[in-house]
Amino acid sequence: MDRFAWTSGLLEVKFDSGVLLLSTHRLIWRDQKNHECCIAIPLSQVVFIEEQAAGIGKSAKIVVHLHPAASNKEPGPFQSSKYSYIKLSFKEHGQIEFYRRLSEEITQRRWENMPTGQTIQVNKDPQAGRIRAVGIVGIERKLEEKRKETDKNISEAFEDLSKLMEKAKEMVELSKSIANKIKEKQGDITEDETIRFKSYLLSMGIANPVTRETYGSGTHYHMQLAKQLAGILQTPLEERGGIMSLTEVYCLVNRARGLELLSPEDLVNACKMLESLKLPLRLRIFDSGVMVIELQSHNEEEMVASALETVSEKGSLTADEFAKLVGMSVLLAKERLLLAEKMGHLCRDDSVEGLRFYPNLFLTQS
Repeated sequence: MDRFAWTSGLLEVKFDSGVLLLSTHRLIWRDQKNHECCIAIPLSQVVFIEEQAAGIGKSAKIVVHLHPAASNKEPGPFQSSKYSYIKLSFKEHGQIEFYRRLSEEITQRRWENMPTGQTIQVNKDPQAGRIRAVGIVGIERKLEEKRKETDKNISEAFEDLSKLMEKAKEMVELSKSIANKIKEKQGDITEDETIRFKSYLLSMGIANPVTRETYGSGTHYHMQLAKQLAGILQTPLEERGGIMSLTEVYCLVNRARGLELLSPEDLVNACKMLESLKLPLRLRIFDSGVMVIELQSHNEEEMVASALETVSEKGSLTADEFAKLVGMSVLLAKERLLLAEKMGHLCRDDSVEGLRFYPNLFLTQS
């Protein structure tokens, strides 16, 4: 203990409970209760170190063997000692990692390559009124503080999200109010302005999305959801030729619902009720298992005749080529071609180059 020198404190302590800090130049001990009390020993004083395993009722230790104290050593807690080593007892574990780091510093001997003025020290922070730790323990403490700051930021982000959801509901109510005023004052606003403003309102999403909170769960919820789906999907279906895949419907509906997202299961259950509720839409499942939503007025024979005409003009087409020509997804294009084949209007050529459809000349030229 006579090799240690005071860095701050100059107080009488028992040296039985403290925190070890390691820098490139020194091994520092700080009292756990009184942060004003710190002692340090230069790493250049260390001869070698060894480990002592923990036993019954005994904690693991690191034995640090030291050179004799220098004549010009700064004052410390003891002026002399009959031992040429110190034992560092680790009651709360951590000795393995500390032993590894201390061994690295002693092996690298970085204190010989760095001026003493650059030695990492333990200084008192006047603003915080406490000791600011540096070295390995200081780095670990900074990482812990950064983790706490991250947790705090995540908590604040979720609070902001809750506030955003509240504001979103207010904005939807505002949009409904403005839409009603437009209806009341139709003559005071030009038609172009009305159309433009309605498009803005539409982009804000569904005014009152059907949720389990308002309609409960089960059949009643799915019935109300089916009615709402019929209202929002009719126009997009008319623009897309009267048919959409369920995947497209799912994306379109959830984009319009904003934060009140719909699960795939609820969407399928609601779509199954479209036809029984005598709504203008219906769910259709192709032989391949592909699910689509189509208008009740969707004429299958016209679609097949159109597909036959397009294939006849080009001689033959793959599903990908047909999709590009008619402007629909490859999935729906393939289903339409398969349906035309099933009705006997097309034939297929399934080869290593892929599936290609041809007009059925056996039907037209017999």
